[in-house]
Amino acid sequence: MTISPASAERTHNTPRLDDEASTHDDPGATRLETDSLGSIEIPDAAYWGIHTARALENFPISRRPISVYPDLINALAIVKQAAARANREIGVLDARKADWIEAACERIRAGDFHDQFVVGVIQGGAGTSTNMNANEVIANIALVEHGYAKGSYDVLHPLDDVNRSQSTNDVYPTAVKLAMCFSLDRLMAEHELLRDSFAEKGREFAHVLKVGRTQLQDAVPMTLGQEFHGFATTLTEDLERMRHTLPLLWEINLGATAIGTGITADPAYAATVCRHLRELTGFEHVTAADLVEATSDAGVFMTLSGVLKRSAIKLSKICNDLRLLSSGPQAGFGEINLPPRQAGSSIMPGKVNPVVPEVVNQVAFAVAGADVTVTMAAEGGQLQLNAFEPVIAHSLLQSLAWMTGGCRTLRVNCVDGITANLDRLDTMVSSSVGVVTALTPYIGYAAASALAKAALLTHRNIADLVVEAELMSRERVMKLISPARLSGIEAITSSIPIIEPPVS
Repeated sequence: MTISPASAERTHNTPRLDDEASTHDDPGATRLETDSLGSIEIPDAAYWGIHTARALENFPISRRPISVYPDLINALAIVKQAAARANREIGVLDARKADWIEAACERIRAGDFHDQFVVGVIQGGAGTSTNMNANEVIANIALVEHGYAKGSYDVLHPLDDVNRSQSTNDVYPTAVKLAMCFSLDRLMAEHELLRDSFAEKGREFAHVLKVGRTQLQDAVPMTLGQEFHGFATTLTEDLERMRHTLPLLWEINLGATAIGTGITADPAYAATVCRHLRELTGFEHVTAADLVEATSDAGVFMTLSGVLKRSAIKLSKICNDLRLLSSGPQAGFGEINLPPRQAGSSIMPGKVNPVVPEVVNQVAFAVAGADVTVTMAAEGGQLQLNAFEPVIAHSLLQSLAWMTGGCRTLRVNCVDGITANLDRLDTMVSSSVGVVTALTPYIGYAAASALAKAALLTHRNIADLVVEAELMSRERVMKLISPARLSGIEAITSSIPIIEPPVS
């Protein structure tokens, strides 16, 4: 791209495409666009313009265009569409231009032209390049649709018309919040399906007894169903936190323009555009009470980031448990079997690794790291604007997308196919000294401790040792160490006799 001096400006005579010799089939064709800094040759196939071109030169950082987040592109189109409707209604934008803008936005929302949103996800300027990219693409879509050459901005201008009554500083955070609403909705749906999958496994394994563990040491018996039901419960708690966060994203600062004073916007604009945004999205958007504060505040992003980190870390803990419980298959816990998904080694034949829980672990690590980034970016803002919202947006939209994908693959490729290794579980429970805990109220801690030690030394069954010691009948001991009693499913309904100290 070559930047020409400002004097190289071209005078537009707004030619209609059908009135000129078209060069648009030539992949090397360019058009000249000019701003206050000079002129640049723009590829004629591009719907973006000079401001986008400068961003491409200035921010060759991430190698990831904003179009990697379709929710953000659709959100930008919706915000511009709401603005066009509001501007038409209050009489500050010609109805024809408003209609053109709205039609272009509808095409973007339908999935067209996303590849024209090319600026990098990491950019200076508080999102100005993203807003400029949107303005230029929308303007050029409308121009071409109505027979004008791209860049005929005297017919429809990216800033004077598409950006009317707006600033990057109210458009960008509103679009980012809206994109997060879409993404969070999708995550919640996947999160709920994963929760239901764990709950179903809880029901399937409801009567499968196993040894519980604390600090990786044998503890007391429980059921495998209780363990999986616990996973479902913790996911339910996180789902509720997400639902409570969603309405916080509905507060917008459209109408604030540059810093919250509403300069260049009609006094009626803020309320009008908010109403149109509600109609377009179905969300209960509200205009912030203090637009100056709202324009610089990044608190909601930290809240969302914290909720995502909490959910990710707890999900990662569950994945750690799944990897432990399925470890082996011969020299590990081997209590459950994860679905085999792919070969686990290029050197060890037959090895199968828990690759799906592993990838979700890595998603959690990335989400935790993104939370640090969001925190630092929120703290780094100064005065009336936070310039670092692009990295906040990238961090959170990536976390939302990765969490959604992680929940889906964990459910479909792992949890739904988990089976219990029944024989191994039965063997471990029957030889576990943990069952002696259930007898402690009846025979006392000292006697129970002696039995536990004997069981460990001889590898014998606890029930046999209790009967041999004539501490209680086999019928009694088997009742007390039944799966239902050991796991707490069947409550103790009778009084426990007081253990009398031995007579000296």
